[in-house]
Amino acid sequence: MSVGFVMLCHTALDRAAEVARHWAERDCPVVIHVDRRVERPAYDGLMAALADLGNVRFSGRYACEWGTWGIVAATQEAATLMLREFAEVRHVYLASGSCLPLRPVEELRRYLDSRPRTDFIESVTTSDVGWTVGGLNLERFTLRFPFSWRKRRRIFDWYVRFQRRIGFCRKVPAGLVPHLGSQWWCLTRQTLSAILESPDRAETDRYFRRVWIPDESYFQTMVRLYSTNVESRSLTLSKFDYQGKPHIFYDDHLQLLRRSDCFVARKIWPQADKLYDTFLHNAGGGQPAAEPNPGKIDRLFSKAVERRIKGRAGLYMQSRFPNENWENGRTAAPYSVLEGFSEVFENFEVWLGKVAGTRAHGHLFAPDRVEFAGNETVFSGALSDSAALRDYAPKNFLSNLIWNTRGERQCFQFGPNDRQDCSWFMACDPNAQISVISGAWAIPLFHSNQNFSDIRREAARLQKIEADHIGILRSHYAKARIRIWTLAEFVENPMEPLQSIVDEISPRSARRLTEAPRLADLKGFGQFLQNLRNQGMQPVLMGDFPTGEDPTPATTRRRRPYLVK
Repeated sequence: MSVGFVMLCHTALDRAAEVARHWAERDCPVVIHVDRRVERPAYDGLMAALADLGNVRFSGRYACEWGTWGIVAATQEAATLMLREFAEVRHVYLASGSCLPLRPVEELRRYLDSRPRTDFIESVTTSDVGWTVGGLNLERFTLRFPFSWRKRRRIFDWYVRFQRRIGFCRKVPAGLVPHLGSQWWCLTRQTLSAILESPDRAETDRYFRRVWIPDESYFQTMVRLYSTNVESRSLTLSKFDYQGKPHIFYDDHLQLLRRSDCFVARKIWPQADKLYDTFLHNAGGGQPAAEPNPGKIDRLFSKAVERRIKGRAGLYMQSRFPNENWENGRTAAPYSVLEGFSEVFENFEVWLGKVAGTRAHGHLFAPDRVEFAGNETVFSGALSDSAALRDYAPKNFLSNLIWNTRGERQCFQFGPNDRQDCSWFMACDPNAQISVISGAWAIPLFHSNQNFSDIRREAARLQKIEADHIGILRSHYAKARIRIWTLAEFVENPMEPLQSIVDEISPRSARRLTEAPRLADLKGFGQFLQNLRNQGMQPVLMGDFPTGEDPTPATTRRRRPYLVK
């Protein structure tokens, strides 16, 4: 008794010829179906390459577009030819042109000889399937699908919605219970001939012609009618990603394929010379016979899928970049956002860099340029100080900055004069530590020499921007560690908030601050705020400043900052 192989080929015909010769030279009949869309010269070349083999046949050709009936029709045609031409075949193994045998044919033959009446085909009821992609489980059997999902996607989706809206439902032929499973099976001659010679085949085929992806359901459903012993599993190793696309195996998967103990694997990269040389030309029986167990490598595939979907924290890549909220952490490491400090203190970035031992930037989102530490024009990872490049994708600019400087704490200034595109991004980032001195933007206006009417308009504009920003920080969606002081609160007791900020940036230093950076001159600032009120602008973010010359309130009571979580 023997096993015969039906091969469905549409590309890389030279590799398909190698595999077909491997099986045919070991007394396994092969019937090859070549997609009708393959050009005639390539098809003739394949026939010529295998013309010396007497147990190789070519079946009638069908156009095999994904998800359509053509694949099932091609399988039926090739399987019928196999049963008619090779009477000694007891099992028929369905493979593709990109399949590769992993174990010697003798082992497969012995394995099947010990199970002469067993059909190997994944066959699961629709209610138990959790791996279908597209949301069409039972509906693929009750709706009609006359249009190609790949070529005519818009009309495909429209027709599905239309059928749902009018309540259309096809009747499943009597006696059939829809099942789904892998396309790659190994069936006994008895079961396969019963399916192909069924008296109800015309009606069954007519029904399945309008089922979506019938190659995953036709034989899987029919085998339940005629088989006496079904093992719902495939002898072919085929892995799929979270989008339902097959994994492709390359040369560096050699040991992985060996560990699976499967008889055949798909999908193999045509240029994987090492795999083809190893399994086709150096195949031997040195390894002990083992039950096919693709589950042995499932853990690695699960890790690969997780890495592709989630990735590393703060690192964006092509597979998930277009999908918002697919990131595994918005940024790669903690960072500090300081709002109002450069306005309240003189040379604050220099002071912070010295006491905290960190890189303190200026306003990274300033409208004219990126103010990197040290006034650099190009920073880690070739990040440019160009505002135009930054503003093209400001969130990615910040993510790249944090990723490129992993291991070094980044601190930068932010304020209402900056671009606000990243407000929500930072507020919802658990890695962000945001410290805000609200109303500090008024100090540069206080020191400016502009017309007071211009100052009033600018103050109203900046206050609105900062009020919106603080509203974002106080949102229940915010996940950053946020501290907000009014300017009056901060000036009353600057050492305590400065100490908390330094402790967050350098938690291991345990260094107590002995002096603060030099405060900006605030004499007359209270009167400045009163003048704004007198001109019709109500400053509300600065806190209660006295109208006298001394900006420090008379009370010596210390107030603690509040935390917005």
